[in-house]
Amino acid sequence: MSTPTKRIAFHTMGCKLNYSETNTISRDFIKHGFEEVNYKDKADIYVLNTCSVTENADKEARKLIRQAKRRNPDSSVAIIGCYAQLKPHEISKIDGVDIILGAHDKFNLLKHLDKLDFKGESKVIQTDIINIDSFHPSYSTGKRTRSFLKVQDGCDYTCSFCTIPLARGKSRSNNIKNTILTAKKVVSAGAKEIILTGVNIGDFGKGTSETFIDLLFQLDRLEDINRIRISSIEPNLLTNEIIEFCASSKKMMPHFHIPLQSGSDKILSAMRRRYKKDLYKQRILKIRELLPQASIGVDVIVGFPGETDEDFLITYNFLNELDISYLHVFTYSERVNTDATKIKEIVPKDKRAERSKVLHILSDKKNHNFYNRFINSKRDVLFESIKNNKVLGYTDNYIRVQVTSSSKIINKVYPVELALNHGSVIDGLLV
Repeated sequence: MSTPTKRIAFHTMGCKLNYSETNTISRDFIKHGFEEVNYKDKADIYVLNTCSVTENADKEARKLIRQAKRRNPDSSVAIIGCYAQLKPHEISKIDGVDIILGAHDKFNLLKHLDKLDFKGESKVIQTDIINIDSFHPSYSTGKRTRSFLKVQDGCDYTCSFCTIPLARGKSRSNNIKNTILTAKKVVSAGAKEIILTGVNIGDFGKGTSETFIDLLFQLDRLEDINRIRISSIEPNLLTNEIIEFCASSKKMMPHFHIPLQSGSDKILSAMRRRYKKDLYKQRILKIRELLPQASIGVDVIVGFPGETDEDFLITYNFLNELDISYLHVFTYSERVNTDATKIKEIVPKDKRAERSKVLHILSDKKNHNFYNRFINSKRDVLFESIKNNKVLGYTDNYIRVQVTSSSKIINKVYPVELALNHGSVIDGLLV
């Protein structure tokens, strides 16, 4: 009698970088004969790739662990990702967890599971973050028409609110030659769009003679791929040269996501950000000069310690006046071992929530106005999913579009006339 195929389920929390790593790890299991199932289904092994940006992320991780054990009490549970690196012993106390792997060891999950005695206590395998200097190429494929390609990991910045350097270590990347080889694998797997991801991708090549703009030049020469998108880049690393190159390239999508965090220079200093708001404004103006149709997304944190009503108003007015497309609003969350927790002027949580709501309303307004600019115009759309008999995709400048059609157009690019703005999506007509 043959041994039944083991079923394994993965769930990714947090960023696109996590998603690319989960997908890479899952391919290793499939290659060795495992059957991948949905995390909501019954599985023999559940793997949770965690985030730890906020306290809510930690709570969500604990909830997902309990849910997995309810689906199959006899299952094994493996925890990887940032939460696993930062608080492995806290996780080991959660009933049902078998193994916790830190930032370096998660890529050897298959090997560690094979050696694990599941009848014992939770096993923690972790390498001190200061000793991690290797780079593991990762990319997503097979599940989405857009592939997330990891080009950089870690961060050398010391923002006072952030635990990412503690969770992922120092900034590091592969060389351009190897990165291009990985990108070619993505293309050969059928992806129509590559999204460059990392913790601080503008730092690509740090410590070498190679830079992020050098990488963009080489990626632009790739054959059989016509859409390349930058996921997020720090404003101090988004040089005019990069913006000018994106404007001249036919492959680089007119879409930038640029973290701001605060429009108050006082708060930016307390956060230990590496720019002032004037530099940020200059970046936006440069993009609008060369790429007036570009989508521009902004990260912002509300309720940082010491943020007064006046500081928040300065941030609001700054964002309101900027020609941007949408906001990602984060409510400040105290994280252990960060210097921000030493600041005594704590913003009450109800005030944090109130400020978050105000900026979410502003984001909706900005997004609606940005979408309205393109009504009755034609844009190329890469279609990627179908829901309620509508096929969904994104334009080059990151407008979400739905059309009435069949699944045959998924993973293909078609010109679409943008017709009706519903706020979060635009009705389109295939041209």
